[in-house]
Amino acid sequence: MPEPTKKIVSAFSKKPKSQTAEIGARVIFEAETEKPGVKVKWQRESKDILPSHKYTISAEDNKHSLTINNIIQEDAVGYAVIAGMSKVKFELKIKESEVKGVEKAKSPDPAAVEHKPEESKPEESKPEPKEPPPAPTENSAPESTGPPSDGVAPEALPESHQPDTRQDLTGLFTEKPHSGEVNVGENIIFIARVCGESLLKKPTVKWFKGKWMDLASKSGKHLQLKEHYDRNTKVYTFEMHIIAAKANFAGAYRCEVSSRDKFDSCNFDLIVHEARTTEGFDIRTAFRRTSTDAGDDSGELDFSALLKKSSFVKTGQRAVHVSTEPDVDVWDILQKAPPSEYEKIAFQYGITDLRGMLKRLKKMKKEEKKSAAFLKKLDPAYQVEKGHKIKLEIEVANPDAEVKWLKNGQEIHPTGSKYIFESVGNKRFLTINNCSLSDDAAYMCVVGDEKTVTELFVKEPPVLIVRNLEDQMAMKGDRVEFECEVSEEGAQVKWEKDGVELTRDESFKYRFKKDGCKHVLIINDVTKEDCGHYRVKTNGGQSLAELMVQEKQLEVYQSIADLTVKAKDQAVFKCEVSDENVKGIWYKNGVEVKPDARTLITHIGRIHKLTIDDVKPEDEGDYTFVPEGFAFNLSAKLNFLEVKIDFVPRQDPPKIHLDCMGRTAESTILVVAGNKLRLDVPITGDPAPTVIWTKGEKVLTDSDGRVHVESTKGHCIFTIEGAERQDEGVYSVIVRNPAGEDTADINVKVVDVPDPPEAPRILSVGEDSCVVQWDAPRFDGGQPVIGYVLERKKKKSYRWMRLNFDPYKETTFEAKKMIEGVPYEMRVYAVNAIGMSRPSAASQPFVPVAPTSEPIGLCVDDISDTTISLKWRTPERIGSAELEGYGVEYCKEGSDEWIPAFSGLTERTSVIIRDLPTGEKMQFRVRAYNMAGPSAPATLQQAVTIREIMQRPKIWLPRNLRQTLIKKVGETINLVIPFQGKPRPQVSWTKNDEPLDPKSVSIRNSDTDTILFIRRSERKDSGKYDVQVQIENVEDKASVNIQIVDVPGPPQNLKVMDVWGFNVALEWKPPKDNGNCDITGYNIQKADKKTMEWYTVFEQYRRTNCVVSDLIMGNEYVFRVYAANMVGLSPEPCLSKDSAYIQKTGIVYKPPSYKDHDFSEAPKFTHPLKSRSVIAGYNATLSCSVRGIPKPKITWYKNKMDITNEAKYRMFSNQGVLTLEIRKPCPFDGGVYMCKAVNDSGEDLVECKLEVRPQVTKEDIKK
Repeated sequence: MPEPTKKIVSAFSKKPKSQTAEIGARVIFEAETEKPGVKVKWQRESKDILPSHKYTISAEDNKHSLTINNIIQEDAVGYAVIAGMSKVKFELKIKESEVKGVEKAKSPDPAAVEHKPEESKPEESKPEPKEPPPAPTENSAPESTGPPSDGVAPEALPESHQPDTRQDLTGLFTEKPHSGEVNVGENIIFIARVCGESLLKKPTVKWFKGKWMDLASKSGKHLQLKEHYDRNTKVYTFEMHIIAAKANFAGAYRCEVSSRDKFDSCNFDLIVHEARTTEGFDIRTAFRRTSTDAGDDSGELDFSALLKKSSFVKTGQRAVHVSTEPDVDVWDILQKAPPSEYEKIAFQYGITDLRGMLKRLKKMKKEEKKSAAFLKKLDPAYQVEKGHKIKLEIEVANPDAEVKWLKNGQEIHPTGSKYIFESVGNKRFLTINNCSLSDDAAYMCVVGDEKTVTELFVKEPPVLIVRNLEDQMAMKGDRVEFECEVSEEGAQVKWEKDGVELTRDESFKYRFKKDGCKHVLIINDVTKEDCGHYRVKTNGGQSLAELMVQEKQLEVYQSIADLTVKAKDQAVFKCEVSDENVKGIWYKNGVEVKPDARTLITHIGRIHKLTIDDVKPEDEGDYTFVPEGFAFNLSAKLNFLEVKIDFVPRQDPPKIHLDCMGRTAESTILVVAGNKLRLDVPITGDPAPTVIWTKGEKVLTDSDGRVHVESTKGHCIFTIEGAERQDEGVYSVIVRNPAGEDTADINVKVVDVPDPPEAPRILSVGEDSCVVQWDAPRFDGGQPVIGYVLERKKKKSYRWMRLNFDPYKETTFEAKKMIEGVPYEMRVYAVNAIGMSRPSAASQPFVPVAPTSEPIGLCVDDISDTTISLKWRTPERIGSAELEGYGVEYCKEGSDEWIPAFSGLTERTSVIIRDLPTGEKMQFRVRAYNMAGPSAPATLQQAVTIREIMQRPKIWLPRNLRQTLIKKVGETINLVIPFQGKPRPQVSWTKNDEPLDPKSVSIRNSDTDTILFIRRSERKDSGKYDVQVQIENVEDKASVNIQIVDVPGPPQNLKVMDVWGFNVALEWKPPKDNGNCDITGYNIQKADKKTMEWYTVFEQYRRTNCVVSDLIMGNEYVFRVYAANMVGLSPEPCLSKDSAYIQKTGIVYKPPSYKDHDFSEAPKFTHPLKSRSVIAGYNATLSCSVRGIPKPKITWYKNKMDITNEAKYRMFSNQGVLTLEIRKPCPFDGGVYMCKAVNDSGEDLVECKLEVRPQVTKEDIKK
């Protein structure tokens, strides 16, 4: 049946209406509230309107108005007025004649924009073709035949039905995520923004679905969480992307942000629309509104017409509802069906608004009757952290009812300490210890035919990153592995590159590997596009590392050289490259050389050789070696030398044929250290000359180890294996034969890589950068240094990462892209034409940090003729480095020379600067220092004149001294009375207008207070103390009243005034000494003269007379009285001089008569027998308790048979506790046991069931 209409209460008695106006005109919107004095707020597009020349806001009693002046085209938007919880929307429209020619913007694709219903404008109603309305069916409401009028806006709904678009930006959010709608398969983005100006650290944001589900662990194909920070506006933006939405994504969501002790949260909803109905059927025709107000959009939707099985017949452009079957009450079907069948039933009976149906059904189920078996059911859901325990509690109506606990439909049996069942009165408990993910299930408690169900969610603890990622530098084509270690095995992690999540793809570019707590990201065949920052995330932390990819550069250590070879000789082309894995191809005159019987191609390590045996004239040509994968080649020429023998009968003198003779730069031979030095010198002469090689005066021979001297026909060859720096110099070759001699000098220079530079120095550091400087190497290797290569690493890492690939020419470098707060080290390589030096020693560790912001609130606290006191507050942003202290400087006005106020830094936020020139105008500034250096200075707005300011004397009497100060005799008096005044005032004390006695009273004065001190007070110290502060003719006074109190003296003249019966009348006078304070009462005591033991009769008695009653006749009494004040009792009492005797009288005692009481009571069991299940072979006991007077007779029964005389059973009774012991029971001893108690007043019995389970042997376990 349809839900009854609820009466909606609005705060407005008159609502503003939408209006149409011309450009340049003025419009007034009016509203009236039900009650006067209600606060009203006007909004424009969900933003508050403030009074200005554009907007005029007025309020008088309960009438409110908004005036918009000088209307322009941009004013044609939606407006709203808010009072309490009521909100009314209205529009301002511009006349069509005024907006002709203005091009309307096309509506964007709904799937491509962000859905924000709070900001969406109401759609304009489109006129429909005029047709006669269809005849209303039995269950359908009458429709409106025409389009809605312009005066009625969609916002005419009651305020409680309007979406609240207000953004209460209280807390951390500057923009909260809004509720949104999306169709199945489309995308939607929710955005939250947080201002970071007042935050010391980055805030933590969590997204939840429902009450508990943390969405951080659900990131993947359909959900992505992103965040970024704008350094200019200092705003953090957090985004939740829902991709290809599904129907089950709909529901309530929550966004929480926290930063230290600050917290804020926001709730929002996501509505996912299913596929629309078939063409020609307007689903709105099947709904009717429950409101009777005018307007189609008022009231709640009633879809009871859809809850009947029906069909729609298409007629023209309208759909007419025709009933084809008898009415079916779908509500009964839904209430009896399980939730898994709701969607099927909705489809079967044509219910398209499944969400509305579930909402309605939930309200109906709330009206169900209370359970007869349960007084308290389980909550809908519980949450517990992994490894903790949880207790589920229910309360049953019958305390003897038996309950069953089920997990996912399977009954739970007590096994070990995992599950604990407890029963306390009507309450039943299930305790689950050491919860794991397997305990995340549905739990059910069954009592008879009724049950209660709950869901238990086990929340995993946050997964922490134990070992962070390390920066990587790789060559193009290499394989890179990023490895981290987390705190828990099997944990889920998410990998990102530059904020984009990485997933497995078809190309297998990225691979993810898990090994216990280790997680590895593998990148195959890296390219330059893979450079960037890689991040691994868990639900408890994250780690960041950088990947840099360098193009492979092949270096040639030895190039191939031109050869001139004679016939039948061997030609060897040899080259050496930097990478031993590089292969290559040999070409002759552009044609690839193939190995054959005379041609041999070898590749050993970094050396490539082409060997040609038995050289022939056709082998002459250009030979080229091309390394695979690199765009360059090495070329050389093979020259064939044809030998012609001519007979010369005469002798020729020796001759050295060299082109590079002498010591000029052009004739110097360069050799790289470590390479072979080979000097091949052509010579001629007949007969063949002898050759001598010298360096200086030393003759070089083969005996030198690395030196080889060889002479052949026409050549002399000098070779040094592995040239070293000391091999540099001038070498002379001398050739002699009988015809003469010849000499030549060859200048050899050995070049090497430079020496490593000294350890670099860190000049300054920034938030993510540093400036490093170094000195040039002491030895440049014989070649000028062409630049430097820098590397950095994290202090705790062993992996160095190169910062530049091309040599850097300067000796100062700024390194960037570092992580703030992480210690780093730097080192430098020197590069010349030969190669790169060994690395320098590492620099001192440093931490990239930015200087703090400037101190805030710098002000003058005090000033005198030569001193000034300054104070300030700590900077708003300190950063990751600790604050080392503050530096204070001053300078004279008009000067730029800042003088430190003191050496070093101070950690305090206040300082006193002394010895300043009197009368000078001075400027002061304060800077905060940390590891990165000083911050920007905080400066006073204007110069300060160093001169003490006259200040009137003023005494600030403490509140407790404005009343009389009461102290006990012997206590210490210490009065601290602050005052002000400049220069320092004169202070004087008097007591009762007389000077103080310095022997009993001490006075100590300072610049700001005066102290009166009495070590041990006496009664004479009471009185009025006056203090006076005076500067020249100006003074101020204050008075303090001190009262010293002591215990009082004893009362006087205690007399016995009268004695009658058992009563005595006493009277006395107050004490002479009241102890300098009021008497608060008297203590009266009595004593029998026989024993003289005193007993108190009255305490704190206020009068000076009393009557002592209830005295014992025949006894004689004496009395005494103590006086009491706020200090205590008088030390001595006042004793009565006379005694009082209580006379005996003749009284006959008549004892009262009493009726004997009947204490008999019928037996009643106070604790019943409990059913038990025991194991055969082990003694079992059944216990209960009974009471009754006289003591009842106890009889035990088994299956209604008396077992009193059975030897198998032993019965005990102790103080009403009855115990039946069954010795080593067997399965046949099971049954119903009963205990019966009988006495003269009646009888009572209790019974229970005993189950004896057989023992389980090892053989049974093996089976």
